[in-house]
Amino acid sequence: MTLSTTPQFDAPRYGPSRDGAAREAWIRRAACTAAAAVLQLDGTLITVALPSVARGLGVASASTSIVLAAYFTGYAVMLLPAGGLVDRFGARNVALFGLVVFAAGAAGGALASTLVVLTATRVIQGAGAGLVSPAALAGAVSGFPAERRGTALGVWGASAGLANLLGPVLGGALTVLLGWRADWWVLVPLAVLAGLGILRNLPDSPHHGSRPGARPVLNRVVIAATVVAGLTFAVMIGSFYLAEQYLQDRAGYSALGASAVLVVVAVLVSAAAPISGRLVDRSGERRSALIGFLAAGTGLALLCLPNLALDSPVALGPLIAIGLGLGMLFVPASRAALNATPSTAHGRTSSVLSIGRLLGAATGVGLAGLAISAGATAQTLHRALLIAAALCLLVGIPTAARLRPS
Repeated sequence: MTLSTTPQFDAPRYGPSRDGAAREAWIRRAACTAAAAVLQLDGTLITVALPSVARGLGVASASTSIVLAAYFTGYAVMLLPAGGLVDRFGARNVALFGLVVFAAGAAGGALASTLVVLTATRVIQGAGAGLVSPAALAGAVSGFPAERRGTALGVWGASAGLANLLGPVLGGALTVLLGWRADWWVLVPLAVLAGLGILRNLPDSPHHGSRPGARPVLNRVVIAATVVAGLTFAVMIGSFYLAEQYLQDRAGYSALGASAVLVVVAVLVSAAAPISGRLVDRSGERRSALIGFLAAGTGLALLCLPNLALDSPVALGPLIAIGLGLGMLFVPASRAALNATPSTAHGRTSSVLSIGRLLGAATGVGLAGLAISAGATAQTLHRALLIAAALCLLVGIPTAARLRPS
């Protein structure tokens, strides 16, 4: 049964006399969003560097998918205990510790000399990210009333889109100019800066003194929202990985050139998320999620048309639909789940959502790696994109319909 409690907040509802509280809530959200953006940046930045990693370490290109899978595995394993820690000890403390672990893993990866060592450091990095993720989301919405969370989460989603935009560009530039190890080194100072923002702006107090397990967080809405989140990341991360491999291995693009082709998708994801946030606050989560899956699924299906090359100008139209669709999906899943649970359980709710996203991302990367194991051909690319389109249209739309309206 869906919980319908009215959460308590660290900041009161907004009004003419609450401008200071509103500013504090937005500053808090900005600090938490920056921490989450570092985790999001990692995925696309590292993906661009993987063909260079394969050449540098002397391994097969398809085998580098384990580098991403290891990160997602460490991330997912840590999420459930991290959610309980957030609810008991506060978002600030858990986020800071997680950023330290994340930075240590990134530094170790930059020094790795074999794929085995690199994979191990990615597990450490993922564990740090698993601590940060639920803490950042719970902290970001802690100052907002339920009816305003869509707008706040829209900015959160835009930051994810911006990270997806900067990741391929930054990763491509660093790989071309300094080599693949620079993609790992750059994450260290970024994690430090995010930690300083959390240290300065997030309250140093437990999240209402909640004890993990005091109240269950799984209900129909949270489960549906988690499936939506997982599908979104499976399609997004898997498609990015597959496209990067195809453009570099088959189309002859450099790491920077391949990333530029996908920039349009990341720009549109970033632009659509705030629109989705306003729509969700006005009309509920269901409509935005339905629009998102329909647009993304249609765009992916169009890319599967015979003789349509990913690097041709004709592909721009479907890429626009995919970017807008994915951008519409970030907010409804998070808002629906958080509004269906009390604020004292937001750490664990955020963990469940993040587990869905990470399992989706790991599945997407794994299937993409399997698809190109026999060669990153145009036929392989079209077949994989067709599967992604089917997931959006045949699984995503029915699941989105189960998200309750506001």
